[in-house]
Amino acid sequence: MDFIEISAKTVDDAITKACLTLETSSDNLEIQVVREGSSGFLGFGSKPAIIKARRKEVVEPVEEIKPVKPEVKKEPKKEFKKEMKQEKKPVKSEKKQEKPKPAEKPQMVEKAPAPEKKEYVIVERTSEEIKFIEDAAREFLDSVFKAMEVPVDIAIEYQKNTGNLDIDFSGADMGMLIGKRGQTLDSLQYLTSLVVNKGQEHYIRVKLDTENYRSRRKDTLENLAKNIAYKVRKTRKPVALEPMNPYERRIIHSVLQGNKYVETYSEGSEPYRHVVVTLKK
Repeated sequence: MDFIEISAKTVDDAITKACLTLETSSDNLEIQVVREGSSGFLGFGSKPAIIKARRKEVVEPVEEIKPVKPEVKKEPKKEFKKEMKQEKKPVKSEKKQEKPKPAEKPQMVEKAPAPEKKEYVIVERTSEEIKFIEDAAREFLDSVFKAMEVPVDIAIEYQKNTGNLDIDFSGADMGMLIGKRGQTLDSLQYLTSLVVNKGQEHYIRVKLDTENYRSRRKDTLENLAKNIAYKVRKTRKPVALEPMNPYERRIIHSVLQGNKYVETYSEGSEPYRHVVVTLKK
């Protein structure tokens, strides 16, 4: 298959776009980076990243042919009875022959639960409490962006029906705040959550987003999960995905939860915990 040329804001975005175009996962692609993307100065003179991609050639696994075992002829019944009688003669003291114990059932390997679930309580908060929470988040983020010397507009809104604190960033170059696969955005979200929940009796879930990244990432992971499930079903071999945060792992588990052919579980320790997709037994 010939290479196709794809351009996007960053190399990661271009790889994601290639996965969607060629309908496969990134580990099944042969990728050549033609040009790294550059943001320019305050958005001026920016250049998109360019890559070349194509599907790797997949060699179909050869099915192993098992040798046929030769048929063993049974001994005549008469001789078998004689042997049994001879064996029973010395064992006269035994009243009853012990029955063979039933074979033990093989132990099932306990797999890690798909999504990590935590108890989350939605509480009614007063206007003063909500303002205190929003001000704490804004003060912390303003200090971070001031230290980074990055001009960012911050929109903060507390959702009373869900108890979430939604924070959205906007500015000239938000790619720097997103980072590789959203790692910078996730780190900012974690730190903001620590600040907001300090001294709170009930947990407040914080969600940081910019340029609709969370929604785009969710679509990418859903497509990745379907492609990996197809690969596992075809090759009959498990596939371990890259390390992801709990939110992204839940997306993979959720997409493949009702799949007839594959199942998922998480393994490893944070921050290297990842999802494994394997064939159902």
